[in-house]
Amino acid sequence: MKYFWVRFIVFVALWTYSIFQYSNHFGISILFFAGALGVFFFLSLKQVYVSLYILLSVVIVLHDVLITDGNLFTIILLFYVSIVASFRLRAKKLLIYLGINLFFSITIGYIQGNQIIGIVLLSILLYFVIVALSESQVQLTEQRTLYEQLLGEYRKQKRVILLAEQDARTEERNRIARDIHDSVGHRLTALIMKLEMLAIQNKNEEYRDLKKMAEESLDETRHAVKTLQADDNEGIAAVVNLIRKLEVENQIVIQFTIKQGVLTVPLSNQNSVVLYRVIQEALTNAMRHGHSREVQVILGKSAIGDVTFEVSNAVYESKSFVLGFGLINMKKRVEEVNGRLDVFQKENRFTIMGIIPAVTVNGG
Repeated sequence: MKYFWVRFIVFVALWTYSIFQYSNHFGISILFFAGALGVFFFLSLKQVYVSLYILLSVVIVLHDVLITDGNLFTIILLFYVSIVASFRLRAKKLLIYLGINLFFSITIGYIQGNQIIGIVLLSILLYFVIVALSESQVQLTEQRTLYEQLLGEYRKQKRVILLAEQDARTEERNRIARDIHDSVGHRLTALIMKLEMLAIQNKNEEYRDLKKMAEESLDETRHAVKTLQADDNEGIAAVVNLIRKLEVENQIVIQFTIKQGVLTVPLSNQNSVVLYRVIQEALTNAMRHGHSREVQVILGKSAIGDVTFEVSNAVYESKSFVLGFGLINMKKRVEEVNGRLDVFQKENRFTIMGIIPAVTVNGG
């Protein structure tokens, strides 16, 4: 909209100069000026018809023919509105309008009778430049659209590859954990039972010392198995790393706020993973559908000690939305851990917020 006002100010300046310099009837010129401004304001609408531009050119030419003694400054006005039209009209419509303005310019030059050949050649050159610039702008827009599509596809494929790598890594860790549990764990359990039997039969305290060492080894093995089975993306620390990574890779600004007490909330492995996935999906959704490169993320602690989260981004066009596959899957995942997820749009912001229950993890 700011560019419209710049073009409007230039148009007013050109027309005002034409009135003061060449008008024979100041009052009638003001009426023509008011009509031209009215038409020019309609050009700010989203959908503009070529007939409005033609009407504006007709008003300019009629003012020149009827009110002034004839001046070449009208050709400049026609050239200027042609430049304005090149930003809005495309292809055939623009060529039609430029052809009409070129005809008007040549006609005015012919009426003047001064240097008609120079005026014709200059007009043709100027309008040719407008056509060339318009085609360059169209090509640039198409290239930008193609680039954004390719970039979006690249990011999509990158997320798919990342998730596949995470799944493969998790599967491999789980396989190793099962092997350790089935081999080392079972053998240590059998060794402990054997040492217990020997200690009872032989009344030897050394067997009990060996049994204690075997039990400690079994506890350490179980702890190692649990560590291997835990997901890489756990807890708030992983959320922080995710946000840093997305900011660097996608050139977005994430306003991340951690409220007091949230870092002390105990979460199980499952709930930690759910929190991570929800934040990840919400940020992906904001990058894909949001109209701003800024996203706000807030993690807090509820009155009963659960983790609360809120992800919001700006929306410039207020319109109804439908929960897609990603949001539906996110909602189900949160509900599986007895949490809550709300998705809504209020005024100019789209918000995803919810609660992940705190769970005390018991050892064993």
